[in-house]
Amino acid sequence: QVQLVESGGGLVQAGGSLRLSCAASGRIVTINSMGWYRQAPGNQRELVAESTSTGRISYGDSVKGRFTLTTDNFKNTVSLQMNDLKPEDTALYYCYGIMKTTIGGPQFNYWGRGTQVTVSS
Repeated sequence: QVQLVESGGGLVQAGGSLRLSCAASGRIVTINSMGWYRQAPGNQRELVAESTSTGRISYGDSVKGRFTLTTDNFKNTVSLQMNDLKPEDTALYYCYGIMKTTIGGPQFNYWGRGTQVTVSS
């Protein structure tokens, strides 16, 4: 069983910063991808940032230049530094991972419960 636990959400004024963290635990053999999605009320879930096992990091267009994703492969954690936050960044932020729990077995998608980020104008 794999668990993803997020922390670091909260309320911040526009222009401020927040840092989200996510720790993956359980019988993890391989992490193929790990990152963050977000979903605002009435909107579809969208990619914020992700890191793949090749070391490639990609960002959603709306956060490029403001958000930075970092990973600690030894600790199976991923963090998202969010700077210059805007009211439109308000959403529930979900940590996700694409992982294998058995050698040679299939990969599965795992999701955290989400952490709320609210940016006031």
